[in-house]
Amino acid sequence: MTLTLDLPAPVGLADALPARALAGRSAVVTGSTSGIGLGIARALAAAGADVLLNGLGDPRQTEEIQGALAAEFGVRVGFSGADLSKVSGVEMLVEHAMRELGAIDILVNNAGVQHVAPIDEFPLEKWDLILGLNLTAAFVATRAVLGGMKSRGWGRILNVASAHGLVASPFKSAYVAAKHGLVGLTKVTALEGAQNGVTCNAICPGYVWTPLVERQIDDQARAHGIDRERVIKDVLLKNQPNKAFATVDELGALATFLCGESGRSITGAALPVDGGWTAH
Repeated sequence: MTLTLDLPAPVGLADALPARALAGRSAVVTGSTSGIGLGIARALAAAGADVLLNGLGDPRQTEEIQGALAAEFGVRVGFSGADLSKVSGVEMLVEHAMRELGAIDILVNNAGVQHVAPIDEFPLEKWDLILGLNLTAAFVATRAVLGGMKSRGWGRILNVASAHGLVASPFKSAYVAAKHGLVGLTKVTALEGAQNGVTCNAICPGYVWTPLVERQIDDQARAHGIDRERVIKDVLLKNQPNKAFATVDELGALATFLCGESGRSITGAALPVDGGWTAH
């Protein structure tokens, strides 16, 4: 039997919120030059928000992304190449955003990194890197913007966690610890901002169709000596009952909803987008 990859139709960004519902708002999206981060940044721009991108990608490609988003949606689009694995880099990012966009209304903590190894062989430097980028950077950025959001009586913080923020898998100790920590940070932030018009939620994706996942399919196929279809079914989507990848458009639509007025009573939530993975 041949497995066909049946990706769901992209969710229309215009369906997520009323047209230009975030006009006049400014957003910072970390790790947003590709994949999930770029999908969320694009969705926020489509809803009218000015956006500051961040990442360590190719500068020429980043310029093209900036220009394309600005031209398509008529918003300001900035960029910071700050290295968020360092506290100083996170602080530089926030300062850059405030200079370029003014007050930060929306913060999306998306930047992350992964390493897979058994606990007894896990390199300490990889542990420090993963906890630093996936968790500490989110805390430092949140600490920098939360006071301003509270004083203005409005703010949205989204933490892109993972299904691994809710359940565990072997050999991913640092990633699972960081993402569980990010869900905990989400709850505390929500409680501290609740009376000041600030919400904080965690989006917890399973496997999402991105260029990175596309490369993982080919790498896994070579490593295991199996074809792409078996990698998709038996390796990547083994734990996702719907046997389908989520799309960056779905995540972008969810992000824009949570950032709009219709999402103002949703706070402290960890929202799975995982095809039923964490329903087990």
